Amino acid sequence: MSVQAAGTHQSDLIAQDIDAYLQAHEHKSLLRFITCGSVDDGKSTLIGRLLYDSKMILDDQMAALEADSKRVGTQGGDIDFALLVDGLAAEREQGITIDVAYRFFSTDKRKFIVADTPGHEQYTRNMVTGASTADAAVILIDARRGVLTQTRRHSYLVSLLGIRHVILAINKMDLVGWSQETYDTILAEYRAFAAQIGITDFTAIPMSALKGDNITEHSDAAPWYDGPPLMHLLETLPVEDDLQSRPFRMPVQWVNRPNLDFRGFSGLISTGVIKPGDKIKALPSGRESTVDRIVTFNGDLDQAVAGQSVTLTLASEIDISRGDVISIADSPPPVADQFEATVVWMDDEAMLPGRPYLLKIGTRTVGASITEPKYKVNVNTMEHLAAKRLELNEIGVCNLSLDAPIAFDPYAENRDLGGFILIDRISNRTVAAGMLHFALRRSQNVHWQALDVDKASRAALKGQRGRVVWLTGLSGSGKSTIANLVEKKLYAEGRHTYLLDGDNVRHGLNRDLGFTDEDRVENIRRVAEVSKLMADAGLIVLVSFISPFRAERRLARDLQAEGDFVEVYINTPLEVAEARDVKGLYKKARAGELKNFTGIDSPYEAPEAAEIVIDTTKTSPTEAAEQITAWLEGELDYSI
Repeated sequence: MSVQAAGTHQSDLIAQDIDAYLQAHEHKSLLRFITCGSVDDGKSTLIGRLLYDSKMILDDQMAALEADSKRVGTQGGDIDFALLVDGLAAEREQGITIDVAYRFFSTDKRKFIVADTPGHEQYTRNMVTGASTADAAVILIDARRGVLTQTRRHSYLVSLLGIRHVILAINKMDLVGWSQETYDTILAEYRAFAAQIGITDFTAIPMSALKGDNITEHSDAAPWYDGPPLMHLLETLPVEDDLQSRPFRMPVQWVNRPNLDFRGFSGLISTGVIKPGDKIKALPSGRESTVDRIVTFNGDLDQAVAGQSVTLTLASEIDISRGDVISIADSPPPVADQFEATVVWMDDEAMLPGRPYLLKIGTRTVGASITEPKYKVNVNTMEHLAAKRLELNEIGVCNLSLDAPIAFDPYAENRDLGGFILIDRISNRTVAAGMLHFALRRSQNVHWQALDVDKASRAALKGQRGRVVWLTGLSGSGKSTIANLVEKKLYAEGRHTYLLDGDNVRHGLNRDLGFTDEDRVENIRRVAEVSKLMADAGLIVLVSFISPFRAERRLARDLQAEGDFVEVYINTPLEVAEARDVKGLYKKARAGELKNFTGIDSPYEAPEAAEIVIDTTKTSPTEAAEQITAWLEGELDYSI
């Protein structure tokens, strides 16, 4: 496939000496940058223009671009450069960017990977994805509209994500007659906002991406602008970092054990330098050893630096697993399980405090919950607003609690060990991205106390193994009645039991909680922790709660040892439960007197794999209790 004559690559080495060209190309520096801003500010057009001006468009691409420009373009039949980037059919139909589009291009001086990120607020999460690996950001502003809400939001995210180089591209200057007054007004407004969010150094360029003004060369249309054109600036931005001067960090991605004689730890070096003979520490365990070899596919190295993927072998055998961090021994990262963090919420379903999520940081995945949102940020005013939850695209500062300690660095110091994502435990959707600030002091001061009398000892004393039997179902399904009958049967057999009933617990332990989704999550979290303690004491714990959300029931299950949690689904159709309405709650809910009532205006998520399912339209409470007791006797050995 040939390159169009006018678009022959700038380097004559291609024709003269292909090997020399490839070697020169291999050693060019690489700049990753994003374009961001509000809808229709010209992001895709700018990238298309950069591809065109850097002679990276092939014959068939150019022909397709010309045809598409006539068919679906927005320039009256002229070339619509945005179509080079907007690949989705929905994007071309609507004239917007939805997904993150990555494009590669190069000049004689540098290679580039550019991410075209969407401008619509609903796709802010995609912008975060594109920005997470960027060295620079080109923030576009339509000169006709000035600084908009999404301009502020994206600028704030650029600041949060630690992007070092910011270019303010004031675009479509040709549509305002290249007015210096308009340019200066926009620049002054943006500079005032940038100072609020910590962007103290940025370069502004007036341009027309469509016409090519101030893209590769200075434009005669703006004689009052004496700064560099965009391409020159991109080619000269410093990309070398001080990563090698920082303490050594390598998250372990794989324990390499091809045979009995070799055991190495493979990963990408995040920061620092390592050599054979260096003393290292594995975290979070804190065990120490010495580097024996640095192994690569092309042979052993005398030294490895940040950015290299290597396998380290150690002089002594210590326990290291995937997700651990290998650091230099005299300057290890801290270890903690509670943090303050900034969270960018990226899911349609709101963040709920106390709900269990998975947190992925580096190569490690642990359980996590947001224990307390401190505030959310109004991106227009930078005002801190009180918040109990975060909705889609909202940004907040929260406290995180993990179920295991991790090695970390603050995000401002190390993106790899300070940046994380949150994952929904049920659907595996990525629901948020975040940046760790610091460990909470209490995480360093609170330690697990070893006890001599353990769960097995308590179980032996009672002659039974502690377990949790969790009954879930709609209000009016008969949970409490059935649980009470089950306890009576177990008690008659001489078993040690306790029944935690939803209404009863709300009179004491959970009397401060209402019935919002947030309070329901906290209600179940507390009961799950209490039931764990009771099972640890050797009791058979019967829990009778609506517990409408799968995520919280999964949390309760995960707190118990394998086999010690039995989920019982009291399956009663809504119309049957409502017809019973023993407490008159459905009537109140239908009349609007009772808000957030499960089944009416708050959802119930039925179990998908409960150990026991009771159909109360076919089974009486007594028969249900007998069925549960018989299942327990048959499937779970009461003995220890």
